[in-house]
Amino acid sequence: MGEIEGSYRVVQTPGTRLGAQFNAGISTLEPGQSLSGNMVRSHGRGLQIRVQGLDDSQEFFDVDSKALGQDLLSEVFLRGNLMESDYFGLEFQNMQMNWVWLEPTKWIVKQVRRPANTLFRLSVKFFPPDPGQLQEEFTRYLFSLQMKRDLMEGRLICTENTGALLASHLVQSEIGDYDDAADRDFLRMNKLLPYQEKVQERIMELHRRHLGQTPAESDFQILEIVRKLDMYGVRYHPASDREGTKINLAVSHMGLQVFQGNTKINTFNWSKIRKLSFKRKRFLIKLHPEVHGPHQDTLEFMMGSRDQCKIFWKICVEYHSFFRLFDQPQPKTKAILFTRGSSFRYSGRTQKQLVEYVRENGAKRTPYQRCVSIYNISNCFQREKLFPIYSLRNMTFLRVRGPQLSPLTTKGPLCLSPSFQMSTLSLPGHASSPLQSPILSEVGSNARLEEEDEGRRKISTDKAYFIAKEILTTERTYLKDLEVITVWFRSAVIKENAMPEGLMNLLFSNIDPIYEFHRGFLKELDQRLALWEGRSNAHVKGDYQRIGDVMLRNMCALKEFTSYLQKHDEVLTELEKATKRLKKLETVYKEFELQKVCYLPLNTFLLKPIQRLMHYKLILERLCKHYSPSHRDHDDCKEALKEVAEIATQLQSSLIRLENFQKLTELQRDLIGIENLTAPGREFIREGCLYKLTKKGLQQRMFFLFSDMLLYTSKGVTATNQFKVHGQLPLHGMIVEESENEWSVPHCFTIYSAQRTIVVAASSKVEMGKWIEDLNLAIEMSKKSQEKSRSSDEVSLEQESEDDMNSSRTSLDKQTHHRANTTMHVCWHRNTSVSMSDHSLAVENQLSGYLLRKFKNSNGWQKLWVVFTNFCLFFYKTHQDDFPLASLPLLGYTVSTPEESDSIHKEYVFKLQFKSHVYFFRAESEYTFERWMEVIKSAASTTGRMSLLIPKGGPMEINGN
Repeated sequence: MGEIEGSYRVVQTPGTRLGAQFNAGISTLEPGQSLSGNMVRSHGRGLQIRVQGLDDSQEFFDVDSKALGQDLLSEVFLRGNLMESDYFGLEFQNMQMNWVWLEPTKWIVKQVRRPANTLFRLSVKFFPPDPGQLQEEFTRYLFSLQMKRDLMEGRLICTENTGALLASHLVQSEIGDYDDAADRDFLRMNKLLPYQEKVQERIMELHRRHLGQTPAESDFQILEIVRKLDMYGVRYHPASDREGTKINLAVSHMGLQVFQGNTKINTFNWSKIRKLSFKRKRFLIKLHPEVHGPHQDTLEFMMGSRDQCKIFWKICVEYHSFFRLFDQPQPKTKAILFTRGSSFRYSGRTQKQLVEYVRENGAKRTPYQRCVSIYNISNCFQREKLFPIYSLRNMTFLRVRGPQLSPLTTKGPLCLSPSFQMSTLSLPGHASSPLQSPILSEVGSNARLEEEDEGRRKISTDKAYFIAKEILTTERTYLKDLEVITVWFRSAVIKENAMPEGLMNLLFSNIDPIYEFHRGFLKELDQRLALWEGRSNAHVKGDYQRIGDVMLRNMCALKEFTSYLQKHDEVLTELEKATKRLKKLETVYKEFELQKVCYLPLNTFLLKPIQRLMHYKLILERLCKHYSPSHRDHDDCKEALKEVAEIATQLQSSLIRLENFQKLTELQRDLIGIENLTAPGREFIREGCLYKLTKKGLQQRMFFLFSDMLLYTSKGVTATNQFKVHGQLPLHGMIVEESENEWSVPHCFTIYSAQRTIVVAASSKVEMGKWIEDLNLAIEMSKKSQEKSRSSDEVSLEQESEDDMNSSRTSLDKQTHHRANTTMHVCWHRNTSVSMSDHSLAVENQLSGYLLRKFKNSNGWQKLWVVFTNFCLFFYKTHQDDFPLASLPLLGYTVSTPEESDSIHKEYVFKLQFKSHVYFFRAESEYTFERWMEVIKSAASTTGRMSLLIPKGGPMEINGN
C-alpha cells in the first residue's frame, strides 16, 4: 500500500544543484546524491529513444541500456536548453494504452517493455495556477504549445467562443498580423480545434483585433485565458464512488478534484487532507476530522485496476511535493527485513526551489530570442519547430519559431550557414530581439533590486523615465482593480444568479468597455517602457525615450468613454438600492467583500475609473514641469494634459458626490443603530477616536462628523468589528470650546448641543485642533444651509449606556458580515482621525511598484510588489497576483531615513515606525524613493499626533476593548 502523509513537514536540506556532469538547469539531486546508489553502470549495448517535442517534431537520443529515466530527461532538457525544466516530464503509453510519466529514479528498461519502439513525448507535468510564475519566455511558449495540444485532443474543454479566442492568439503567434488570405490558408492547413470549421470566421474576426501583438504576448494571453478555465491542466483518472456512480478524479496545485462528466463537483484542498493511500483498486482520501467530522473522515473511490490506482497516487504525491513543500523530500530508507507501503518519493525540486533558482541564475543566460515565421510564397505552412543554433563561443541556443523557407526549400529542418548563425545571435553591445517579450520582465532578473548588475543600472537615469514607469506600474494595479468587478464580482453574481438582468446590463455595459480599453493601453505602456529600457528594440530606427505620444493618443481616446463614466453615479446608486431590496444580492455582496481579492470595500472599485483620470492629470503635470519647453516630449505631454484635464473637469463634481456616497454606504454597513445614513444632502466630514468623559472616567469612543450631525459610537466586547451608535447630536445650535483648564485633562474640549453637553479629549494638540476646526466649519455650514435641521425632533440615544454595554452583545452578534480593515478600525486602534479631505488626498497619491522589505531584526531583503491606496500598503509577491499577501495600515506611522544605529548601508532606503514596529523599504532609484516618502507622509500621522493622552498611572483608563 502506498501512502502520503498530510503533515507538511519542511525538510531542512537545501535543494542545491550538481554542476559538473549535467546542465545546471536539469539535475534535481543533492550534492553527493546518486540516483543509482551503489549500482554500477553497464557499458553494453545502448538504446536509441525517440522523443516527440511539444511542437510535434521528433528527435532521437542515444542512452545507455541501463540508463535511468533522469538520464534521458537530462539529455532532452539539455538539448532544448530548458531552464524551468521541473515543470515538464516525458510521458509514454503503457501496455494498457494509458499515458504514464517516466520515473527519473528507475531504469528505463524496467519501465518500458520496448524502449526503442516506444514514442516518448515531452509534456507539461505541473500546471502552476498563474502563468506569472513562469519566468522565462521560452517556458511560456512551450506551455502555449501544450494548451494547443490539449485543445486539439479535447482535454481543454471550453466554450466555442473561448476556443475561437485561443485559436486566434495561436494564429497571431504563428503568422503575425491579420491577413485574410493567409489566415484562411493557415487554418486550412492546421487543425487547432475539433470544431474549427464551425468557428473559423469567428477566429479570423478575433485575430483582426490582435494587431501588433508579438508571439510572446500571444503566449501570455493564451495562458491568461486558460488559467481561468475549470479544465486547465486537468487530466482525468476514471473512478467510481461508493454508490457506483461514474466520476473522474484529477489533481491540481490546490489539491484533489472530483468531476462528474465535465462538471467539477468537489475539491479537496491539500490543507484538508490528512493522508492519501491505495489498497488494490481502492483509492482512499483521509481528511482532517474537522472537515467532515470524526465519523466521515475517509472517502473511498474505486478505480479500474491496481496499476491505475497506483499511477494516480504517484501523481498526487508529486503534485503535493512540488507545490506544497519548501524543499525536496528526502528518499525513504528501505527496511532491511520487512517493507510496508511504497518507497516512492518525488525526486525533483519544489516549485519554490525552482523559482528561486531561476531568479538567481536567469541573468547569467543568453536571452532567448525569437524570429518571426517566414513562409514560402506557395503558403506551404510548416509545423513550428525548435532549431538549435550553436554558438562556438558559449554553446547557447537560438530557437526559431517556424522554419524560414524559400520557394525552393523542401520540408524539414532549415540548415543555416555558420556565418548566418553568428549574425543572428545577440552580440555584446547590441540590442536584443525586437520580439523579446516585455511581459513579466519585472518578475524575472531584469527587475531585481537587490544585486542589480551594472548593465541594468545604466538604464536612463532621466527623471522622465521613472515618471513614465510610475504610469506603467499604477496602470497595472488599476487594471487588477477593474478585474475585481469585471471578472471576480461578475463570476460571484452569475454563479448565484443574484443580480437582476437590468442591473447586470447597467453595471457591466459601463465598466467592460473601460476595462478593454485599459488592457490595450497597458500593453502600449509596457511596450514603450521595454523600448526605453532596452528590453526590446524597434524594427525601424527611432528615439523611444519618451511617453507623451502614447499618453496623448490614449487620453484622446478616453474622451469616448466620458458617457460611460458619467453613468457611474447611477450605477453606484442602483447597486446600493438593489442590495437593500434583494436579500440574495445582499448576501452575495457581503460574502464577496470578505474574499481576499476584494481587499477594499467593493463599491470603492467602482470609483477607480474616474479617480484614475486624476492620477493621469497629476502625473502629466509632473512630466510637463520636468521637461523644458524645447524638449521633444513636452508638446505631446502638454496636449495630453489638456485632454485629460478637460475630462477631469467635467467629472470633478461627480467624483466628489460619488466619493461621499461611497463613504456613507461603507459607514452604514459598519454602524449599528443608525438608519438611512445616505440621506440626500448629507456629507461626511471626519471620523476618528476621541475619549469621552463619563462617570467611569475617560472612555474610548469613535466619532463621526457629518454636515448635519455628530455621532459617537463604541466597538463593544463582541465577536464583530461593527460599532454601536450611543449618541447622535445635531449641529444646529452646537457650540465647541476648549476646556483643558476647566477639567485638567490634556487636549480637552467641550461640545454643547441642544439636548446635552459632552466633554471629550483628543490624543494630541494637533488632533484637538483638527476636530475643533472641522466642527466649527460644519456648524457654520449647517447654519447657512437652506434645509432646516431636525434638531427639535432629535432625541439623544445615550443614557449612560456605557454601563450596560454587554447587553448589546446579542444585537451585535447577529451582524455576521463585516470588514475589519476599514479606516474606522485603524483610527480606533491608532487613536487618530481622518477627514474627507484626507481621503481625497490619499486617492490622488496612489502608487505601485517593486520594493525590497526588511524587518528590524532580519538579515535579508524580500522583494515584494507594493500597492499604496486608502492609507495602507498592500503587499504582493508579484504584480500578477490577484490578492495581497498582507497589508500595513499607515495611520500613526512615522516615515524617515534610517539612523546610524539601524546599520542600513544601502541607498534609497526609508524607515517606517509605529511604537516598536519597524520596517525598512528600499526603492530602485532616487525618484521612486522620494515618491514613496511623499505618499506615505501624506497617509501617516503628523508630528505629535500619537502622543500619549495621559501620563502612565493616571486616574483615568480607557475601556478594555
